Amino acid sequence: MGEGRRGGNVWVDSAEALGSDLHLELAGPGSRRAALMRALRDAIRSGRLAPGTRLPPYRSLAADLGLARNTVADAYAELAAEGWLTARQGSGTRVAPRADPPPPSRRTERAKPTTPTRLGQPTKPPTPPSEGGARRAPAHPAEPVHNLLQGQPDAASFPRAAWLASARRALTAAPNEAFGPGDPHGRPELRRALADYLARVRGVRTDADRIVVCSGYAHALRLLAGTGALRGRAAVEAYGLGFHRSLLAAAGVRTVPLPLDADGARTEELDSHPGVRTVLLTPAHQFPTGGPLHARRRAAAVDWARARGGLVLEDDYDGEFRYDRRPVGAVQGLDPDHVLYVGSVSKSLSPALRLGWMVLPDRLVDEVLAVKGDREGWVSALDQLTLADFIESGGYDRHIRRMRQRYRHRRDQLVAALADHAPHIRVSGVAAGLHAVLELPRGTERSAVRAAAWQGLALEGLADYRHPDAEGAHRDGLVVGYATPPDHSFAGALDALCRALPPDLAGPADPAGPPDPAGSAGPPDPAGSAGPPDSVDSAGPPPPAATRPPSAARRPPSGSPRAT
Repeated sequence: MGEGRRGGNVWVDSAEALGSDLHLELAGPGSRRAALMRALRDAIRSGRLAPGTRLPPYRSLAADLGLARNTVADAYAELAAEGWLTARQGSGTRVAPRADPPPPSRRTERAKPTTPTRLGQPTKPPTPPSEGGARRAPAHPAEPVHNLLQGQPDAASFPRAAWLASARRALTAAPNEAFGPGDPHGRPELRRALADYLARVRGVRTDADRIVVCSGYAHALRLLAGTGALRGRAAVEAYGLGFHRSLLAAAGVRTVPLPLDADGARTEELDSHPGVRTVLLTPAHQFPTGGPLHARRRAAAVDWARARGGLVLEDDYDGEFRYDRRPVGAVQGLDPDHVLYVGSVSKSLSPALRLGWMVLPDRLVDEVLAVKGDREGWVSALDQLTLADFIESGGYDRHIRRMRQRYRHRRDQLVAALADHAPHIRVSGVAAGLHAVLELPRGTERSAVRAAAWQGLALEGLADYRHPDAEGAHRDGLVVGYATPPDHSFAGALDALCRALPPDLAGPADPAGPPDPAGSAGPPDPAGSAGPPDSVDSAGPPPPAATRPPSAARRPPSGSPRAT
C-alpha cells in the first residue's frame, strides 16, 4: 500500500513506515509539547525506553497521540539538543546512550521449583453449562456460510514470511541448551524482549525475572488456581467467558459478579464482598460489552487490593487493537505488587501458537513456577525464540500496525452497513477489539440468533456471556466478530446479518428466519422494547435514517434455507 487521497486528506497506509508503538501518558501542567517531553524523559529515566530504542516517526506518534506534527517534531528536536535522543539520517530518532543503566533485577537467583500440583497439569476443562437459564438458539448449521464468531483473528493475515525469517534467525543464533528440556520460567530471550515491549507499548513495569511464559489466559488461570492467589471467592465482571468461570469452578473458586455500566466494572463495590481477595478484570476493553475501565475505577481496584492484601488479575484483552486516539495503559503500571498482568498472541498473531505470559508480583513467581513443574510442558522453546526475534526485529510492531488498519476498516464497513440497512440498531464496543455488540430491543435476542443461523451465520447472543448470578435487567444483543471472513465474502456476511436483525418497531417487517413455533420471533411488546440502559462505548451519534430493504428481500429465497 502507498499514499492516496480521500476528501483532501493524505492517508499513509504503509505499516513499515509507521515505526513502533509507544505508550505515553501526557499529564501535568504546561503545553502539550512540554507534557510530551516530560513523558519521554520519564520513560528514558525509568528504563522503559532503553538506549538505542528507535522511536516512532513524528508523524506516526502525532497521529497516535492526537497532536500536531510540529509539536512532536519540535519535542524530538529539543530532546535531541538536550542529549536525550539522537537523530541520524537513515537511522531515525533513537534514545541516546547513557552512562547509568537501570539497576539489575532484584531476583538474581531462583529456587528450583518443586513438584507440580494436579492443577498445573494439562487438563480438559469441563464444558460450560447453560448458566442461569441463558437463552440459547438451536445449534448453528453444520457448515455456516459466514463465520462471525468473536475472538478469532484473520488467519489468512498471519505474517508467514516474516515469522519464517525470525525462525531462521532464532534457530541460527540459539544456544545448544535451548534444544534441551525446557525451563518452566520461559526462554530468557523472550522474557527480556517482552519486558522491553510491554514497558514501551502498554506501560507495564517489570523485569524479565517476573515474567513467566504460559500458553494463554486459561493456562494462567490453571496455574494460579494451584497457588494461594486464586482460592475461595473471586470477583469477576458480570459479562465474560463462561469457559473461564467453569474453569475456576472446577478449581473450587466461587465467582461473584461485579455489575457493569458505561465506565466498566463497578470496582467500588468490591468492599461489599468481604470474602473476596481476587478480582478478574478486562480493563483495556471489557469483554464482551466493550469500553475501557474508567480511571476512577482503576484506582479503586488498586486501592482495594492494597487495603485488603488482595490481587487484581488483569487480562489485557484487545489492548493492542484500539482504533481511537485514547491509548489505555495497563493497570499493572499503577501497582506491580498488587496487579498480575496476563497477555498472549492469540488475537494479535494466532491462537495456534499457544504463547502467552504472566507478569507476576514478585511474591508469586516461585509459587507459579512450583505449580508449573520442573520442565516446560506447554510452550515450545523454538516458538519462544522465534517470537523474541520477531519482537526485537520490529516485525511484531509492523504486524500490529498493519492488522490495526485492516480491522479498523472492517469495523467501519460493519458500522456503515448497519447505518444503511438497520439504523435503529445501536452498535457498541467498537473503539477497540475484533468484535462489536449489536444492541437489540428487549425480547428479540433469541429470535435474532435463530434468524442468523437461518441466514447461514455463526454468531452468539449476549446472554451466553452473562454470569448466572448477575443482578439487573438482561441485555439483549448480538456479539459479532468481524475479523475472520475473507474479503470477498465480507459484504455478503453483512447483508445476511442485516436480514437477520429484528425490524424497527415503527416498520411492518419481520426478521428473516424460520417460523418460530412458540411465536417468540414476532415483534416484541412495545412496552418492553426499549434498548438496554447500560450501552457502552458507542460508535458515535445515531446514523442518519435510511430505508430498510423491503420485507420480501430479507426472506430466504424459495426452496433455500439460507441466503446465498
